[in-house]
Amino acid sequence: MKRLLPANTKSPAVYFFIKLSLFSIAIVAAFHTSAQSADQQQEATYKKAITERSAKIVNSLSITDSVKYKQLVSVLADQYYALNAIQEKNEAAVAAIKKDTSDKEKQTAALKSQEEKKSSGIMQLHNGFVAQLKARLTEEQVDKVKDGMTYNVFPLTNKAYQDMIPSLTATQKEKIYNWLKEARELAMDAGSAEKKHAVFGKYKGRINNYLSAEGYDVKKEGEEWAKRIQAAKESKQNQN
Repeated sequence: MKRLLPANTKSPAVYFFIKLSLFSIAIVAAFHTSAQSADQQQEATYKKAITERSAKIVNSLSITDSVKYKQLVSVLADQYYALNAIQEKNEAAVAAIKKDTSDKEKQTAALKSQEEKKSSGIMQLHNGFVAQLKARLTEEQVDKVKDGMTYNVFPLTNKAYQDMIPSLTATQKEKIYNWLKEARELAMDAGSAEKKHAVFGKYKGRINNYLSAEGYDVKKEGEEWAKRIQAAKESKQNQN
């Protein structure tokens, strides 16, 4: 067996120093192990969350084949995980560029290049994901998955505009529908609920500007719609 001290070493100071060194190494190792454990726990928690979220979406599709069901949950969870990985990698790259590049012009160019790289990766991932869905599901089911990933903002907002302005023409309805559908495709890839809603918010601004140009007073239409909703609510209460 190896000795911790040479055979002829008897100095208490040397012995204490070695013990202290070994203790320090043990502390660092324990800290490293603890950090790894925390990271693993966080990873496990995240995977559990996205798997549960994916299962909730797939549950809306009425899939009876258990194998197909599990495959779809896995496809969705993998998509969430891959999107998160791209976002985290991009955030780290952006932080590094801002830290290491002091020249403003070079920094701007580097940030633009990084944004293009991120967008390209997300687009490739998005297209592959949609292709997997189309290979397994009907068009209606694919739409349900997309709506599930974006909190049903597309169908709810589309219906809200039609309820708010009953006099919308077929052309106007189609434009609103197509803009919101486009927003949904982008929102699917956003990194958080807040960012997904922000995408729709941007498109709703575009829609409101379009409707204003078409001669509608969107604010007034909204107020009148609110009055109709309140009147219908009061009428229902009176009937009960």
